[in-house]
Amino acid sequence: MSKVGKLPVAIPAGVTINVADGVISVKGPKGELKQTFHNEIDVKVEGTEVVLTPKDGSKQTNAYHGLYRSLINNMVKGVTDGFSKTLIVTGVGFRAEVQGKQLVMNLGYSTDFIAMIPDGLTVTTTPDGKVTVAGIDKQLVGEFCSQIRKLRKPEPYKGKGIRYEDEVIRRKVGKTGVK
Repeated sequence: MSKVGKLPVAIPAGVTINVADGVISVKGPKGELKQTFHNEIDVKVEGTEVVLTPKDGSKQTNAYHGLYRSLINNMVKGVTDGFSKTLIVTGVGFRAEVQGKQLVMNLGYSTDFIAMIPDGLTVTTTPDGKVTVAGIDKQLVGEFCSQIRKLRKPEPYKGKGIRYEDEVIRRKVGKTGVK
């Protein structure tokens, strides 16, 4: 059995969970999320908890056991609290702004980058270069932030680029000149 999968998922007040035909749906105050799961795992709602049990003891089933427990827990957290990540745009002339359903970024290239904001996410920007991505789906928030960061990764000499708020960039010393 998986260490993570053994733990039951607590269902807070205001959240309803339905399991039918290999699909689990979680509905809460912020919205609704759905996830399919393999038939190798039994998912049962018992009172105020969701309990997952594997049907056999194979290695793959144990991996699914922990995976689906984590996914269900993230769905419950998402519909109650939501998830958010903050990116920091650093560099002279680098900026980001939201225009309708688009995130427009000037990152030092000859043209601006335009990223379409997916449905279910909200993006806010501040003048000091912070971009906050929020939503109920943890996977969607993380993927969109990763795609934005890929546009201009932070470089170690001047620190220019797009980085996560809690990310630490190890700085390098540049050339010292001819001696």
